[in-house]
Amino acid sequence: MLRVDLLANIFSNIPSKLPNEIFEDILITEKLRVERIVSKGQTSPDTGWYDQSENEWVIVLSGYGIVEFISGVKVALKQGDYLNIKAHEKHRVIETSSDDTTVWLAIFY
Repeated sequence: MLRVDLLANIFSNIPSKLPNEIFEDILITEKLRVERIVSKGQTSPDTGWYDQSENEWVIVLSGYGIVEFISGVKVALKQGDYLNIKAHEKHRVIETSSDDTTVWLAIFY
């Protein structure tokens, strides 16, 4: 039988005003981390590029975002699009929807 405390909805608890991007770990194990990211017009910090030690598989569940790689390649992601980013592949988010909420699901492995 499913324990009710294990049930959640990826689209719940999203504030109507979003002055800052939300990063929320949903699941963490020894080899895997699942994170919900909620954006509304936010981009990566001006401090530079993400250079993560983990591989990242990310999907846009709603809204859209544009990811730029240090090589200059830009990838536009809309609802349902996903991308696999290898560890230490420098990248940043240069645009998200300012009109609609963008919900990302990222799996780090």
